[in-house]
Amino acid sequence: MRLAHYLTRFNLADGGVVRAVLDMCALLASRGHRVDLITCDDTDVPASWKSGLSDVPTIHRIDMPARPLGLFSDAQLALIRPHIAEADVVHLHACWTPSNNQLARLARREGTPYVLSVHGMLDDWCMAQKTLKKRVYLAMGGRRTLEEAALVHCTAEAELEQSRKWYPRGTGTVVPLIFDLDPYRTLPGPEQADQAFGPAGTGDIDPSLPVVLFLSRIHFKKGVDVLVRAAGELKQRGCACRTLIAGTGEPDYERSIRRLISELGLDEEVRLLGLVTGTTKVSLYERADVFALPTSQENFGFVFPESLACGTPVVTTRGVDIWAELESSGGAIIAERSPEAFADAIQLLLADETRRAEMGRRGRAWVLEEMNPDAIADRFEQMYEQAKGSAS
Repeated sequence: MRLAHYLTRFNLADGGVVRAVLDMCALLASRGHRVDLITCDDTDVPASWKSGLSDVPTIHRIDMPARPLGLFSDAQLALIRPHIAEADVVHLHACWTPSNNQLARLARREGTPYVLSVHGMLDDWCMAQKTLKKRVYLAMGGRRTLEEAALVHCTAEAELEQSRKWYPRGTGTVVPLIFDLDPYRTLPGPEQADQAFGPAGTGDIDPSLPVVLFLSRIHFKKGVDVLVRAAGELKQRGCACRTLIAGTGEPDYERSIRRLISELGLDEEVRLLGLVTGTTKVSLYERADVFALPTSQENFGFVFPESLACGTPVVTTRGVDIWAELESSGGAIIAERSPEAFADAIQLLLADETRRAEMGRRGRAWVLEEMNPDAIADRFEQMYEQAKGSAS
């Protein structure tokens, strides 16, 4: 099958959508599909994809949209048109990209069915942010792009339930994102994290204290402040632990978190590590006793299967679209988004080593079975076949 994917930017600093599309395209190409990747920024596209090899996606780089409002010029659309016309299915990513509407229109003209992945952007929390601007966008063509898609792709039933009200005449479908299990099949062990962040490294890990880990963008929607206040609540209760915050964000927001930590007298209890990647990240998950993310909204949230794959239980909220799946895995506690509720859940787990170990075992087994990449790729292929059928 020939597939044309479009995402404006491939810069991993933009978040999980980029990682999701890279993993999706890589696996589909490895299964023999011709994958054309149309983008304006290939910064974090693997170098091998630019080599012309047959078993990797083919990159088609277009200059950033030349017209106002992020729209392509006619000349740019002429460069894109052959890739749309030759594809069996076009796969567009993200809701609020004006050029998506142009490519959707081009696909309709060429008779090529298209799928649109909304990546959580129509969730209730997201739609409550900048609501007027988003409603205007939908009225000015965004809703038509959704409703005339062969399929609107969601990653979980909870996302489909929240999003479908915005495209009432459209057709939604659910397929989980592809999660690369390779780094988690054989784990590196916690020693690498101890070396980097323990007494011989930065000193942020105290060997005598359990570790509560936050690993994500430092952004207000992620609830970093909620976790810091939960750490304060744990301190007041006499529950000794070290909370590690791994990630980066807007400098002003990071400074506000540092101020909050100091104001609450938690400079010893809460440490900011900065960005942690690669095998050190995997090792840090293993070193943690609990992974906690009090997020307001999360679509798929790769950090959750990452933590579970490392055998570390999760505490999070119903703001995560896959919260029901996480809860049913046996490896997660779903808590109210408050400092007290998170402190309760964390304290419960830290006090019960047997329960932590069992949740970690069950969570890892669930990820390895339910997130098998080939099984999910089968479902993507079925989705594309369904999209093709809608055009016949």
